[in-house]
Amino acid sequence: MTTNAILIVLLLILLVVAIRAKLLSFRAQKPEDYASTAPRFDLSEVLNGTIASEGVIYGPTGRMTNSFVARMEGEWTGRKGTLTEDFTYSNGNRMQRKWFLELRDDTHFVATAEDIEGEGQGVISGATVMLRYRIRLPEEAGGYVLDTTDWMYLMEDGAIMNRSEMRKFGIKVAELVATMRPADAKARDALAAE
Repeated sequence: MTTNAILIVLLLILLVVAIRAKLLSFRAQKPEDYASTAPRFDLSEVLNGTIASEGVIYGPTGRMTNSFVARMEGEWTGRKGTLTEDFTYSNGNRMQRKWFLELRDDTHFVATAEDIEGEGQGVISGATVMLRYRIRLPEEAGGYVLDTTDWMYLMEDGAIMNRSEMRKFGIKVAELVATMRPADAKARDALAAE
C-alpha cells in the first residue's frame, strides 16, 4: 500500500469517527432536541430543598471506577440559588461542593463553584438541562482540568437522571451516571402532580 493510500484510509477513518461523534453520540444531542418535552424543568423549583442522589463514575475504559451517595440542599432567592452537595464515595473519600446558580432568562443560566474554572453555561429546554463547564480535579486525582457536559433529564415523578461526560483534549476520560430526587416525599409528590 502506498503512502497516499494509507493517508486516504486514515482520513476516511477520522471522518467516520468525527461524523459518529457529531451525529450518533452523547455529544450529538442539543437543547432544542428536547424543547417540547415535559414536564418543564424549572431550575429554581426542581433544585430546591433536600435532594438525595446516588451514582457511578466510569473511567476511560468504560469500567466503573467509583460510586457515591450524596445529599444536596438547594436554596433560591429570586433568580439566584445555591446547591450545596455533600458526596460520600465508595472508596471512603468525602467531598463537598457549593454551586452558585443564576438564571439569566427563562432558558439560560450560569453556574460557578470553587472547583469550576470560570462560569458554567447552562440551557434549560423542556424537561432537560444542559450545563457545560471546566472542572478542576482535586490534587489527589491529578489536579487536571476537564471539559464537562452535564445533561439532566426530569422524570414525571420528579426524579432527575443525570449523565455527564468529562473530556481532556477532546478525549473522554470519565462518565458519570446518577439519579437525583427530592428527599422529602411531599416535595416529590408536589412535583409529580404538576
